Amino acid sequence: MSKVCDICGKGPQVGNNVSHANNKTKRRFMPNLQSVRAQLKSGEVKRMKVCTQCIRSGAVTKPAVN
Repeated sequence: MSKVCDICGKGPQVGNNVSHANNKTKRRFMPNLQSVRAQLKSGEVKRMKVCTQCIRSGAVTKPAVN
């Protein structure tokens, strides 16, 4: 299962867990991906994995419900 946004290409980033004793261990920051039905420019409706920032910014157009 890919953890990459189909619109902007955002993927996991790496960083550290930092404890109170300042011990550091590696961790991954995952993008908040949602599976949505999106209408493409050609009018085709397709299910895509899209990050919530793309949904909120209007980069994804949802199809009309009949």
